[in-house]
Amino acid sequence: MRTIIISIFFLLTLTQTFGQTKEPILKISALTDNFYIYTTYNTYEGNKIPANGMYVVTNEGVILFDTPWDTTQFQPLLDSIKLKHNKDVKICIATHWHSDRTEGLEYYKKQGIKTYTTKQTDELSKKNNKKRAEYLIEKDTVFNIGQYTFETYYPGQGHSEDNIVIWFDNEKILYGGCLIKGAEAENLGFLGDGNVLEYETTLKNVHKKYPTPKYIVVSHHDWKNINSLNHSIKMAKKLKRKNYRLQGFGKMGAEVLN
Repeated sequence: MRTIIISIFFLLTLTQTFGQTKEPILKISALTDNFYIYTTYNTYEGNKIPANGMYVVTNEGVILFDTPWDTTQFQPLLDSIKLKHNKDVKICIATHWHSDRTEGLEYYKKQGIKTYTTKQTDELSKKNNKKRAEYLIEKDTVFNIGQYTFETYYPGQGHSEDNIVIWFDNEKILYGGCLIKGAEAENLGFLGDGNVLEYETTLKNVHKKYPTPKYIVVSHHDWKNINSLNHSIKMAKKLKRKNYRLQGFGKMGAEVLN
């Protein structure tokens, strides 16, 4: 009997040790060629939320888009990139002023990495006491780094006043940041710093400028579903009509928005 009890205890211990899989706090996934998605996590309103960023390996070093939301993962991300590719991060570009995009800017600047945001993002970061970049982008800009060319584009207000997207034309990769929501998203997320009446127009600007992306990378949802932009446009249109009515224009006025 004693032997049976010991055996059961041993099996339960093995189940608890090996049967439970602990989620990584830093996840790196291949997108295509030299493009990778990194994911860290943080808690928002009691829920664990993923935050996706992207990095690109060039023959002149690594380009990092946005920074980890989890402050403990600033250096582990650099270490992982160095171990995986034997290259250092050379520049980092944040796509708007919220902490899930900018929190690591100051840390990376101290590591000798050139950090960038738009001038508008810097003004909002200063106003809201967020981390700020060393270099400012004055207008939509084309970058040539190593074998890759990409551009920054400000399509208008949406998730925030300053949200920009990144476009790699040769690879047809659209990095949408927090402006674009996942195809499975039920809503447009946090809008406390956004513009619900302009959101649809802003997303349509992105779609018009980049009509045929092969990949669309979003911040807080599955980045593998290419329908994310169209789905976000539909949600923004619905939200706009709802707010149009709430402002007293009525059903007839809302129909004008169709």
